[in-house]
Amino acid sequence: MISYLAIAQNVQIALLKYKGGGDWYANPTSLTNLVKYCNTNLNTNMNPEYATVEVGSNELFSYPFVHMTGHGNVVFSTSEVKNLRDYLISGGFLHIDDNYGIDKFARREMKKVFPELDFIELPFTYPIYHQKYNFPNGLPKIHEHDGKPAQGFGLIYEGRLVCFYSYECDLGDGWEDQDVHKDSEETRTKALQMGANLIQYVFMGGVN
Repeated sequence: MISYLAIAQNVQIALLKYKGGGDWYANPTSLTNLVKYCNTNLNTNMNPEYATVEVGSNELFSYPFVHMTGHGNVVFSTSEVKNLRDYLISGGFLHIDDNYGIDKFARREMKKVFPELDFIELPFTYPIYHQKYNFPNGLPKIHEHDGKPAQGFGLIYEGRLVCFYSYECDLGDGWEDQDVHKDSEETRTKALQMGANLIQYVFMGGVN
């Protein structure tokens, strides 16, 4: 088996730019810090700068890992729905991180992308929680919001996890510079470790 360390060389991850008015650009320092953490702790050699890619762009297929966040509305056009579906079923991966407020919009639009699928809550035994870092109780709780437990949902297409949705968790806030949210070092470390698990899971092809 090819190690993720071998294939995570000189690749770039991307932030998804979408229409609808939601702040797709939230948490501007989060992906930069996640990449830095992975390059240091997983020995990856990812591009230190993340890209920004539109849902309907052909460039989407250049990125093995795409991150989507925000607080508000999301709207995918018909052509964007097709492009995102083609990207995901051809091997791409989407991480949606609810930054508090995106839930109903993200679920609505992803139902357009995969009308035949529903988000399912992944069990705590799922490999994504057991890569280099072990999370026996699933997603860490980074920000409280409504006080609900953090939950990890997935869209599984033909046996492969194509989209991971972190809800009531706010991983991206934990990835940001420390002075943005004033999170403790322990909280930030948990968020970054879970983010590293996502990266490792994608580059390893879903095995632990």
